Amino acid sequence: MTGAGRAGSSGSALRVAAVDQGATSGRIMAGTVSARSLHLEEVHRFPNGGVRVRDGLFWDVLGIHREVLTGIRRVAETGPLHGIGIDSWAIDYGLLDRDGTLLGNPYSHRDARTEGVAAKVAATVDPARLHATTGLQDLPFSTLYQLVAAQGTAALESAEHLLLLPDLLAYWLTGTIGVERTNASTTALYDLTTGDWARDLMGDLGLPWSILPPLREPGSIIGPVLSEVGRHAGIPKRVPVVAVGSHDTASAVVGVPADTDRFAYISSGTWSLVGLELDTPVLTEAARRADFTNEGGVDGTVRFLKNVMGLWVLSECLRTWADQRLENTGLVALLAAAEDAPALRTVVDINDPRLLPPGDMPSRIRELAAEAGEPVPTTPVEVTRCVLDSLALAYRRHLRTALELAGREVDVVHVVGGGSQNHLLCQLTADATGLPVLAGPSEAAALGNVLVQARALLQEQGSTELADLAAMRSLIRRTHELHRFEPTPAARGGADWDAAERRLAEVRLAEGRLGT
Repeated sequence: MTGAGRAGSSGSALRVAAVDQGATSGRIMAGTVSARSLHLEEVHRFPNGGVRVRDGLFWDVLGIHREVLTGIRRVAETGPLHGIGIDSWAIDYGLLDRDGTLLGNPYSHRDARTEGVAAKVAATVDPARLHATTGLQDLPFSTLYQLVAAQGTAALESAEHLLLLPDLLAYWLTGTIGVERTNASTTALYDLTTGDWARDLMGDLGLPWSILPPLREPGSIIGPVLSEVGRHAGIPKRVPVVAVGSHDTASAVVGVPADTDRFAYISSGTWSLVGLELDTPVLTEAARRADFTNEGGVDGTVRFLKNVMGLWVLSECLRTWADQRLENTGLVALLAAAEDAPALRTVVDINDPRLLPPGDMPSRIRELAAEAGEPVPTTPVEVTRCVLDSLALAYRRHLRTALELAGREVDVVHVVGGGSQNHLLCQLTADATGLPVLAGPSEAAALGNVLVQARALLQEQGSTELADLAAMRSLIRRTHELHRFEPTPAARGGADWDAAERRLAEVRLAEGRLGT
């Protein structure tokens, strides 16, 4: 084993482990950073997904922890290890008892237990008050709604602490309890105006606000890896764990390689987050009616965005077709064929709640198309093109709304995350928005994780390198290739996209979901 080594003096390379945990897969990256270089190497990847037990959908968090330890050990075995940072999806949590023991597997936000809970909460807390306090769009599976669904359960009644998933993983490494602020801001338990937990809100709903732990800032040192953890897992002693932007979108936005503030971003993965980086939240009634969200970002920024169902829909289609053993349904083949399929022939509301849980997604797409009076896609190629056209149409609608609500103009859309490698979707996004799209990096969340770690470790040495987001993003631009997509001549003016939007708006209006 190489061991921890010592973070070098200003200008020398730092090497850290970035745990980037997604809802469908996890990866541990070795990130090496110096003043002129930024390199990522994937050392461990593993599948992830909900595990159904009886009538509940849970995360195998102990299995995730095992894989995280394996990945960190592999980073340490191949070179010096100066730090560890963890990011993951938001909202889901684990409960600890007074001894610090986990009280059961964490629920997945895709579990059905929160159905109808939003209406129950609205009967006690006015939705306008909820938005004014938390700044969030009304997601029916947020942490707040999950806790209301858990009222009366033995686990909640026995709980001493609530930890969001990246903080739970960090707790098992360090023994230190706390919740990082960017992820706390996604829970609907956080008061965006005071920067503290919304204890009054929780009290009005009969929730035990005492389980909420201290908040920590992205870039703070959580603590060293516990000696017993390091000994059993093969991780060098005293390696510090750093609080990064632990919500993966917060880290991904750090990884947006923008050279101006006139940009929009789409963090494209299982979910698509379409939004702007702002200095202050937009807490207007118009923003609430449009169901937009304000989440905390690194360095005090605000992520003003809309959650879109994302490539989850396509990945579930691929899984279904694989289970059915259909031929020629690999992603590469489908994207190639979909590129030649008729554009905007069929569009559906990609944010329809029926697309949230796992299952036979192609059948649901056909059902939505039939209900909307759209041509029903019958082949995997037609379904794939429908999903991608519908995603691009949603990006177009929500980006325009974000700009109007925030009073902003942008010159470019940055697409980061795994979806940046889907060139057809990137081209459709350029066509739909009428703006150039810069795609990449695909591992933006891991890069943001690495850079926030590196800055924290450099500051411990008294260095001012990577002092702000601009410096971090400049380093990404110098070290990573981006792909540019211009709107095609046929798409300029947007008449076809306007017509598709009108068709879809009629359906959303009839369902009372025009603002979604």
